[in-house]
Amino acid sequence: MMHLMNETMPAAALAVTDAGSGEPFGDGNVTGILAEHPSLVEGLLALAMNASGAERCRLQQQAEELLQDVACPSFFDMVSCWPRTPPGTLAVLPCFAELKGVQYDSSQNATRFCNVDGTWDNYTDYDHCHHLEQPPPLPSFEPEIELPTLIYFVGYSISLAALVLAVAVLVYFKDLRCLRNTIHINLFLTYIMSSSLWILILSLQITVKLEVAGCIFLVTLFHYFSTTNFFWMLVEGLYLYMLVVQTFSGDTLRFRKYAIIGWGGPLIFVGAWAVAKPFFGSVSNLEHPNKLEIECSWMRESHIDWIIQGPSCAVLVINLIFLLRIMWVLITKLRSANTVETRQYRKASKALLVLIPLLGITYLIFIYGPVEGVGSHIFAITRAILLSTQGFVVSLLYCFLNSEVRQTLRHHFYRWRDERNILSGKVNNHHR
Repeated sequence: MMHLMNETMPAAALAVTDAGSGEPFGDGNVTGILAEHPSLVEGLLALAMNASGAERCRLQQQAEELLQDVACPSFFDMVSCWPRTPPGTLAVLPCFAELKGVQYDSSQNATRFCNVDGTWDNYTDYDHCHHLEQPPPLPSFEPEIELPTLIYFVGYSISLAALVLAVAVLVYFKDLRCLRNTIHINLFLTYIMSSSLWILILSLQITVKLEVAGCIFLVTLFHYFSTTNFFWMLVEGLYLYMLVVQTFSGDTLRFRKYAIIGWGGPLIFVGAWAVAKPFFGSVSNLEHPNKLEIECSWMRESHIDWIIQGPSCAVLVINLIFLLRIMWVLITKLRSANTVETRQYRKASKALLVLIPLLGITYLIFIYGPVEGVGSHIFAITRAILLSTQGFVVSLLYCFLNSEVRQTLRHHFYRWRDERNILSGKVNNHHR
């Protein structure tokens, strides 16, 4: 209900000044009649305690029916209760402070004219009642929803920065250009694209609200590059397997064949998922309860997602088989050999040994987990940390902690320092 300033004032206190005489009108008559009928006063007070503005105005009008003089009776115009007013007089009331949830300037006044025949004019002047601009309320922070999203954003940003730097290092230094590092670069690119798309989708969803067509396109790209993560991990395992276990010629190890597996394989499964999603993707009971409110149905989970989740799990199993076979060969046949090539295989196998369980654990957490209670909040935070920092961990193992990369960086740093010292020495000698 509306909270009007005039609703709290009794009828006897609403004195309207007559334009001709300047004396209060009607108050003495009303007071005298009410004094003669004390039971009427008690009844009106009892009803007015719990009555609305319209009901109180009606009660006041009923009390005024006992008066015999000509005047405009109390009247409720659906907004304000206008008091009994003498004819030919302009009634004035303060503007309402609030109406339908909107705040108004109550320091101004509203007016309504009482005609000479004792009837109200049909128009009430509320032109001076201007609404007040209220600052928008601050959105409440919901930790179970917004904290994992914030962790995702920070983790993906850190991973993106580390991956871009790693790609720049592997591309810039010619000493590091080889087939193995080229495979690493493509793996890094898949993480860069998936992280960038996640940040882009979140930013657009919060700011401009994605259209359906744009949402479908970006979500499909995100799933494609997320799936390429696993297929390029398969390429990493296949490359090591062919070098250590099998004896193939150099022609067989060309990058083109690995690119077909890494980039072409996910295209088949993501394409099948995109075709099936519009028909079988609207399963409401599979939506995760802790997700942000989203309008695009393609961003919600469903059974159709197994079209791309199944091959990713199969890739992890195949890579694990590759890894076990590689480690067996390194332990049995190459134990006595201590060549540079063997040491490189061992280091690459150690990196793969760390990454395979990491990717497998985080991927399984991404699929399974509690959906209610405190456990669901812990699960969401843990999943956000592990998934968003995968790119950072991959860049550490395959680039920044790699002895070959560190040796190359150290070599170029020493050479740059020596060149600077030589140049500085020449300048000093010239000044002398």
